[in-house]
Amino acid sequence: MRELRMDIPVNKDFQFLQQKYTLNTYVNRGITLVKGNGVYLWDSSGEKYLDLMTNYGVNIFGYAHPEVTRILIDQIKRLTNLHGSFNNDIRAEASQALVNRCGGGLSKVFFSNSGAEANEAALKFAMLSTGKKKFIACHNGYHGKTLGALSATSGKKYRENLEPLLLNVHHIAYNNLEELEASLDKETAAFLVEPVQGEGGIKIPDAGFLRKAAEMCRSKNVLLILDEIQTGVGRTGRFLASQDEILSYDIICLGKGLAGGLPVGATLVSAQIAEKIPRSSHTSTFGGNPLVGSGILATLRLVDEGFLMHISKTGEYFKGRLEEIDSSHRGKIHGKGLMLGMEVAEKRDTILKKLQEEKVLAIPAGENMVRFLPPYIAEKAHVDFALEKLQKVFQSL
Repeated sequence: MRELRMDIPVNKDFQFLQQKYTLNTYVNRGITLVKGNGVYLWDSSGEKYLDLMTNYGVNIFGYAHPEVTRILIDQIKRLTNLHGSFNNDIRAEASQALVNRCGGGLSKVFFSNSGAEANEAALKFAMLSTGKKKFIACHNGYHGKTLGALSATSGKKYRENLEPLLLNVHHIAYNNLEELEASLDKETAAFLVEPVQGEGGIKIPDAGFLRKAAEMCRSKNVLLILDEIQTGVGRTGRFLASQDEILSYDIICLGKGLAGGLPVGATLVSAQIAEKIPRSSHTSTFGGNPLVGSGILATLRLVDEGFLMHISKTGEYFKGRLEEIDSSHRGKIHGKGLMLGMEVAEKRDTILKKLQEEKVLAIPAGENMVRFLPPYIAEKAHVDFALEKLQKVFQSL
């Protein structure tokens, strides 16, 4: 089905223009997307694509969600940005709502503009509140590409030509309590970890890992920083992926879909940490602006218990359908909720390309995995369509 946007000049080569004038740090997927509605995106030729990647987990309600759109338009008419030295109604309400929703003894929030910034703030807050500068992170963990967060991010392809990096970070195996215990010492400020590794390959730790890690850190006077940037705000079927095991938090980092599609980062800290962060030690010109705050409030209202149940059920159905695929190319299925990964024996990038040709958008993870991060509004019919196309792709290999 073709639906051409008549206000897009069809005689322009937007791919050429972007590649000519934008710094070439991204893989070029080869299509120009110009419009979104619901679970679909349209390219400049009017071709419709089923979005199962949500811009790496950002557009959790799909595109042009009527409630989110209405709230954002209303706020645009009132006030878009306001420096943090001034008080604001929307920023105040968003802060209160987010702190209360996360719970776990969290007391205050610092707003920024991306997940990497949220992690940067967390690392700095850990140093300021403990006086220590060593960190523990995990192999295959991903925490952003800014130089501080990159110190914690694992992977040669991200770190090559930039080492030595800024921070003292020791990497251990994910889901390995023995290595964690051996690495914690009196110089360690914090252990930074994802409840489910995303970019590293949709890896879920053993039951009890996070709880035991928290207990271990507390016994050694080390902070636990939970990077919930991809897993948080409902992605795994719980508002926070860690909330089944963590009752009392030190620091949590959020981002991606938290503001309904707008750029956002949030670093939440306990009262004990908050009281040790000096004024002016960390600020952000755009962080916590009223427009993003209105997106946060809309998101928190929409992601209620009913929505979380829908995410869990749709995710279970999607995972089950993936496991039904009979192909030598398919490996194990990983994940929970609407954070899913499918191992493939080979030709991962070819599979992604062929899926795109079949008008289904997915993204990579790790070295051999096709990752699916659908919008929360996805239904079983969308899953069925995607699986039909995926089966067709496997048959063509």
